[in-house]
Amino acid sequence: MASRPRGPPVQNPTPAPRPSPVILKGRTVTLEPLNASHADRLFPHASGPENAWIWDYMHHEPATTVDQLRSYLNDFANPSSGCCLWAALVRTKGQQENQDQDQDQYDVVGYLGYLNIVPKHRTIEIGNVLFTPAIQRTTAATEAVYLLLRHAFRDLGYRRVEWKCDNLNEASKRAARRFGFSFESVFRQHMIIKGCNRDTAWFAVLDCEWERLEKAFEGWLSPENFDDLGRQKRKLEEFRG
Repeated sequence: MASRPRGPPVQNPTPAPRPSPVILKGRTVTLEPLNASHADRLFPHASGPENAWIWDYMHHEPATTVDQLRSYLNDFANPSSGCCLWAALVRTKGQQENQDQDQDQYDVVGYLGYLNIVPKHRTIEIGNVLFTPAIQRTTAATEAVYLLLRHAFRDLGYRRVEWKCDNLNEASKRAARRFGFSFESVFRQHMIIKGCNRDTAWFAVLDCEWERLEKAFEGWLSPENFDDLGRQKRKLEEFRG
């Protein structure tokens, strides 16, 4: 009997390394391994009735106290959580660009990181993204995602980076497409979150697609792509076009 078809051989089938807590520096944002000490600076941006909506699609209820937020971050930082998260730091208003500035001159405006890490298959997910209004729709938000994509593909050698979100989360789906993730499917009744059903939309970027996407990110993030008021001249999608 003839053998049945199989996929093409993988050039490097050895397991990828697990991500470790390293600092990732960009031009507009620094990603620092997340820990409970970030709660004090993050809380003002993520708390209060006016910010409750940013927790709508998170697994946790809104943090109403610094201690509650500190508990969340402490759980994320625990190695048993299976994830690897970073705090997103941006310079406080009025500070000049200076890589040697003191940490206290940075705001913690959100967090994001890796989860569903499967070194054996070289697959990893960017998720648990909590971007407060202080970073939403900014260059720093795009650069934060770029830094994690670049780290996963270039430094760690993963073959596939995933992006998953509640199928009702239109903002997250738009962001995934803008970043260059391809929509793959919807997993129906995938989870129960805060007592409610979640159908999950799946997106992914493959290693064979990364070179083109990396050039697009770098072109968009270049200072030459922004005017004196910080407004983009060309959209990220145009650099991929």
